[in-house]
Amino acid sequence: MVADLNSSQLYFNRELSWLQFNSRVLAQALDEKLPPLERLKFLAIYGTNLDEFYMIRVAGLKALFKARIQETGADKLTPSEQLEKIREHLHKEHQILESCYTSIIAELHTHSVHVKHYDALNEDEKAEIKKIFFNEIYPVIIPIAVDATHPFPHLNNLSFGLAMTLEDDSKNIKHGLIRIPRILPRFIQIAQTFIPIESVVEHFASELFPGFTKLASTPFRVTRNADIEIEEEEADDFLQILQEGLRSRNKGSLIRLELLEGVNKKLSKFLLSHLNLDEKDIYSYKSLPLNLGSLWQIVGDKALAHLVLPTFNPKTLPPLDSENIFEAIEKQDVLLYHPYDSFEPVVQFIKQAAVDPETLAIRMTLYRAGPNSPIVKALIDAVREEKQVTVLVELKARFDEENNLRWAKALEDAGAHVVYGIPGLKVHAKIAQVIKRKGKKLQSYVHLATGNYNPSTAKIYTDMSYFTTKEAFGTDATHFFHFLTGFSTYTKLDTLFMSPVQIKPKLIKMIEKESQFGEEGHIILKANSLVDTNIIQALYLASQAGCKVDLIIRGICCLKPGIKDISENITVSSIIGKYLEHPRIYYFKNNKVKSYISSADLMPRNLVRRVELMTPILEEHLTQKIEQILMLQLSDNQLRWILQEDGSYIKVPLLGKAVNNHAILEQYVSKVHDKTKKETPDYVSRLASRILKDS
Repeated sequence: MVADLNSSQLYFNRELSWLQFNSRVLAQALDEKLPPLERLKFLAIYGTNLDEFYMIRVAGLKALFKARIQETGADKLTPSEQLEKIREHLHKEHQILESCYTSIIAELHTHSVHVKHYDALNEDEKAEIKKIFFNEIYPVIIPIAVDATHPFPHLNNLSFGLAMTLEDDSKNIKHGLIRIPRILPRFIQIAQTFIPIESVVEHFASELFPGFTKLASTPFRVTRNADIEIEEEEADDFLQILQEGLRSRNKGSLIRLELLEGVNKKLSKFLLSHLNLDEKDIYSYKSLPLNLGSLWQIVGDKALAHLVLPTFNPKTLPPLDSENIFEAIEKQDVLLYHPYDSFEPVVQFIKQAAVDPETLAIRMTLYRAGPNSPIVKALIDAVREEKQVTVLVELKARFDEENNLRWAKALEDAGAHVVYGIPGLKVHAKIAQVIKRKGKKLQSYVHLATGNYNPSTAKIYTDMSYFTTKEAFGTDATHFFHFLTGFSTYTKLDTLFMSPVQIKPKLIKMIEKESQFGEEGHIILKANSLVDTNIIQALYLASQAGCKVDLIIRGICCLKPGIKDISENITVSSIIGKYLEHPRIYYFKNNKVKSYISSADLMPRNLVRRVELMTPILEEHLTQKIEQILMLQLSDNQLRWILQEDGSYIKVPLLGKAVNNHAILEQYVSKVHDKTKKETPDYVSRLASRILKDS
């Protein structure tokens, strides 16, 4: 009997799968083997992740519910069912979250680092806080009365403050708010003691509402729908439209209210009535500070660096440790694995091109460049050196729109040709091309990557970079940029693969081809998320053919492994550790070209609604390097989780030698760098082979 691969029983819900991912992040915060601020860091990541999930995904589900849409995915769960399951999951996790935070704070206390409310301070500390309040807080915050002549104010997305019930001398009951602006620190710091700002403001509330007595108060925080909906117009109008869209982000519908447990019921009702929210939209916390993401303030304190994992200093190994990067990649193609391999050669690729008299043109895409981008500054220098500079700055990169607007304007003001994107599509491809005059001919140098051109995130994300001077890659790069800047319809490249036209069909074709080898077949797909139904169905068929399928999916996975006669030959791993696993690597054991790196995840948005690139790795020694990296990760028994048929994840049991792929690669790269600068760059392959033999 042939299985119905469209059955909803064969798919996990993407939103619930994402919640499982964030629970794995929380599990890192629970790991008492980690230093306390490293644990606090994961708690901050958990909170930041959850904020974005609510602003985009939950907000979208609420909109679908209001529109009376009944089905949203292959799992067939309705929006209302999903919203209920999300609330159920988060409420169950609440106690774990509270316990985790309490545990970390207690451990910090043993290191003389304290998080205290104002009432717990000693008299000297209170005296210092009083000075700070009147000098630095009082002039900035604003008390807001709410009554017939003072309407309830508009609260921007992620607004934070205090709500109060007040009484005057005549026993008249009033309500008021105190907004705490983001320009103020979340914690007031005295030495190694961190005091939540709301506890300070609450204590001095009488200074803000003179003549009134506080009857009840609560800190609160609101979340709005932050998904920008814009109608794309011509480029001249698009900047203005996007700026208006950014402003509208603070006007989206309210979707969540965060409070402290035990809040006065009348005060809670006052907030709900004005915010037009239901009680099921309230999330209450006992000891947790509202806005877990603000814990980065404590994590980032340089005086406390000894309480996080040691910072790794990425290495530049041969052949890119030579002075001229272009001479190095003329001799051989180079594949880097960040952050073990330094991102600096990528920066130097643009910097050196900017000042080289032989350089004629520099072209690249920018998706998330970061706030202080040395690459953008180098591009501006290149314009001043009279190079032709073309940059696609994707203005629709969610939550990086303001940075990208600023860089787009700076580049345009300098004289670069700036493209803002493709109507109806996001450009998520990572590519840079430098064209030089070499004697009587032109030489193209191409960089292709899985991650953004952002040196800051390149230190904490694992990603791959590939440099090549192959003519076929240069020709495709030229065609790609012509597509971005011109009126051409979707371009089909000859050596590279581009979505929305080429990547998905190519992946499905390779999965089908590998499945023909039955038990001799082996597919390894490493990505952030696996959602696309057609890709999942192709993998189910490969498994049914006996082909071995190993998936390394960090986040969302809608495929169900281990189902009899459907996915028995499929395993799904998720690696959560010191670094955010970010590369997309696609490996097919028996394919003529075995390995591909890509900017595209296995999601419909990447495969059919974005411009992405997938790069074949043609050199055998570079393919071996990729294969060994994947095998090393699949042998990891410290950071790896395994997806179960019921949707839960279990930590891989420690059997034999401990294998933490992040720590092992740090140690080995450092050893190679310290020993000799003549070492060839196949260190990962040799290391992984040794580890696999020892395991």
